[in-house]
Amino acid sequence: MPVIEINNLTKDYEVGFWRKQKVRALDGLSLTVQPHQIFGFLGANGAGKTTTLKLLMRLIFPTAGSARILDRDISDVSMHARIGYLPESPYFYDYLTAREFLNYCGELFGLDTSVRNARTEELLTRVNLDQKSWDRQLRKFSKGMLQRVGLAQALVNDPEIVFLDEPMSGLDPVGRREVRDLIAALRDEGKTVFMCSHILSDIEVLCDSVAILKGGRVARSGSLEELRAQETNAIEIIATGADSSALKQVLSAKAEVTSTPSGIRIEVADEKDVDSVIAALRKIGGKLVSVQPVRQSLEDLFV
Repeated sequence: MPVIEINNLTKDYEVGFWRKQKVRALDGLSLTVQPHQIFGFLGANGAGKTTTLKLLMRLIFPTAGSARILDRDISDVSMHARIGYLPESPYFYDYLTAREFLNYCGELFGLDTSVRNARTEELLTRVNLDQKSWDRQLRKFSKGMLQRVGLAQALVNDPEIVFLDEPMSGLDPVGRREVRDLIAALRDEGKTVFMCSHILSDIEVLCDSVAILKGGRVARSGSLEELRAQETNAIEIIATGADSSALKQVLSAKAEVTSTPSGIRIEVADEKDVDSVIAALRKIGGKLVSVQPVRQSLEDLFV
């Protein structure tokens, strides 16, 4: 059974002062997320990603449509005890320390004092926040440090589903790697992660399935392998020891030939053209290095 079900979710905003007009941020969005996976939610700025998360968190209300989380309607606020949420730009009370803030979050979920203290130390360690900073006021934290605290508060209730909106925001390369490992570990623990991110390389490494949002609608969805398979059947051939201009003359329009620092790259549209390229290479004295399918990047697919 899906842990997240979105059916025809629509959201209109009113804009303007004298003459108000409606702008549609989400237009009949429907998708499902299976349990125990990392689901990537992608889209350009203004595509409706954050609006979707706010609707699911019941921070705003839909114009039409419905959604269910853990087989409960999103209007059932008791379900929130079983989920975690990190907004895109979290704001916390500046004069609390990191330790005090996580204790406060634990108290909101009804955790006992001893459990809260242990959970606070466990999570601050898990997000790799320097122990010297645990008792420093949040107003003295950098954006990356605040992001780590935000991740910790999203996990304080040991949720079944974690919603993350741009979780890598403000992190340096080391921090991104640590958070990426943390998110992967959540999946290994049997949790479901619903993640919005503009860092496509992280989505590509982490996610089991993705949905690409465009203009408030799902443009593509499925596993990364399924989406890539729809796009290209091209084959890439790498060779050395040959002159690229001579190879272009021999192959004519059968292949796209480019020179690279590692050798000559030849791309053919179909596997049946590989034999003719290899024969042409032998004819001009070239050496074959590799033959492999063109692996389309997530960035190419997104664009």
